[in-house]
Amino acid sequence: MNSSLSLEQFDYELPPELIAQAPTDKRTGSRLLHLDAQSALHDRQFADLPDLLRPNDLLVFNDTRVIKARLRGHKDSGGKVEVLVERITGPQTALAHVKASKSPRAGSMLLMDDAFQATVTGRQGELFELEFPERVLELLERHGTTPLPPYITHTADARDEERYQTVYAREPGAVAAPTAGLHFDQPLLRELERRGIGQAFVTLHVGAGTFQPVRVRQLDQHIMHSEHYVVPASTLEQVAAARAAGGRVVAVGTTSVRALESVAASPDGASPAEGDTRLFITPGYAFSRVDALITNFHLPQSTLLMLVSALAGMEPIRRAYAHAVQSRYRFFSYGDAMFIESPTS
Repeated sequence: MNSSLSLEQFDYELPPELIAQAPTDKRTGSRLLHLDAQSALHDRQFADLPDLLRPNDLLVFNDTRVIKARLRGHKDSGGKVEVLVERITGPQTALAHVKASKSPRAGSMLLMDDAFQATVTGRQGELFELEFPERVLELLERHGTTPLPPYITHTADARDEERYQTVYAREPGAVAAPTAGLHFDQPLLRELERRGIGQAFVTLHVGAGTFQPVRVRQLDQHIMHSEHYVVPASTLEQVAAARAAGGRVVAVGTTSVRALESVAASPDGASPAEGDTRLFITPGYAFSRVDALITNFHLPQSTLLMLVSALAGMEPIRRAYAHAVQSRYRFFSYGDAMFIESPTS
């Protein structure tokens, strides 16, 4: 990593009213800011995406499914508690963020939704180890709510349960959506397929750490949060075939980038992979498997803003974000999108 990179280099001013609080009426109804390989900007609609891709290009999607990870209840002492499950570690165990006036100790009981008790069995850093009386996923489905990002101010409702989930989500485990995928609907996926644009899948379970601010000034001192990923052998075969046919690998979302590049950073670089990644991509990083990226707009000073700056260049991203603010694009999870072509693609 470039040791001279500092947090201030990835800041920008964002008027609060540009933070999207609700999705567009149609998934494909968002705007799309196209940053091409020559670093020129084009204002488009997301429905224009098929015209920006080429036959033999390969889209790589993250098929993680957002779980109803937020629970509310009381400690056995009576105080209110809010639980956000970060990672399911076994059929009846999980690691979770626990918000309470006083942190619960090992052995404490948490009464969730006036329906069941979870036991605090220990801690791992900032996370609490919890044991549930039944299968975690089943209890969350019955009693949990969709964990919307902290900058969305309304309480999750039935519409969020549908729209804060991609249409191809199938592997439960995320506590935040891979938001670039929220713009795709089935008709668009069929149209891309008709045009000879391939589709492949990875799984990366997005954690709440994706929203955590970087707390150090020098980026080489930042400790990246860990997320679990799976890259199937079939996806690696599709990546190789697309490259051999002259196509580009287009990641749908920064999570797909991290999964693909984590495999590239593994010792043999080719085997199907499953594991935890702390890959921190900043300017100067040499991409091995990703040529272009579809992504939403990211928080100031965030690791995701650093990732897109690594792909496109710091100055082009600064210019693109300034243009997006001036042109009143909608930002973050429910906001508009970018299509970024690497200068080398």
